[in-house]
Amino acid sequence: MDLELAMQDRRSIRGFTDQAVPRALLEEIIALANRAPSSMNTQPWHLHVLTGDPLERVRRGNTERMLNGTPPTRDIEDYAAYEGAHRARQIEIAVQLFEAMGIERHDKERRQDWVMRGFRQFDAPVSIVVCFDRALLGNTIAHFDTGAMTYGLVLAAWAKGLGAVINGQGIMQSPVVREVAQIPEDQVILTCVALGWPDDGFVANSVVSRRRPLENTTRFLGFDD
Repeated sequence: MDLELAMQDRRSIRGFTDQAVPRALLEEIIALANRAPSSMNTQPWHLHVLTGDPLERVRRGNTERMLNGTPPTRDIEDYAAYEGAHRARQIEIAVQLFEAMGIERHDKERRQDWVMRGFRQFDAPVSIVVCFDRALLGNTIAHFDTGAMTYGLVLAAWAKGLGAVINGQGIMQSPVVREVAQIPEDQVILTCVALGWPDDGFVANSVVSRRRPLENTTRFLGFDD
């Protein structure tokens, strides 16, 4: 797929078929993402690719903890609630998704089910747990570098016909993920990526988040025009 086309067309996929994803294809995708730039070529990231029984155990553990009221436990510092323009954009995409799915504002049961789908990795056949070296926990550049690799991961997946969504909910019960995936303590769990073949019948997959126009994000200085 043409790079520009992939970047324009890529969107977050939250509904997947149950078709398995071949390991060889995942290795191709990860090899492409591994070409991401990093500060001083430090390459701080580590990936743990889960499917089958290990992924089901993570789903089950995440769901049970959340329904039992266990507070989220993550390796990275929790962020405060979004406010202002950031909160407005957060609400906007939620409204787009709920409208596509036909979930009414008063429908608490379906709203809760939607939230729990995130903790279940959106029922995707594959979850890639994204980590980085704990020695760099206080180094925000390591977060930036790992984020660049993660974007490369979802973009490469899209170019290969797969869908993906970067899913912070999937690691909000990080002790479960660490235990099941046997992630060593010298790695920090940053996020995960739910990945698989897109379900064309899942209407939320058609949702494209709105982006700010260039003039709202970018300044040009020193140009003749």
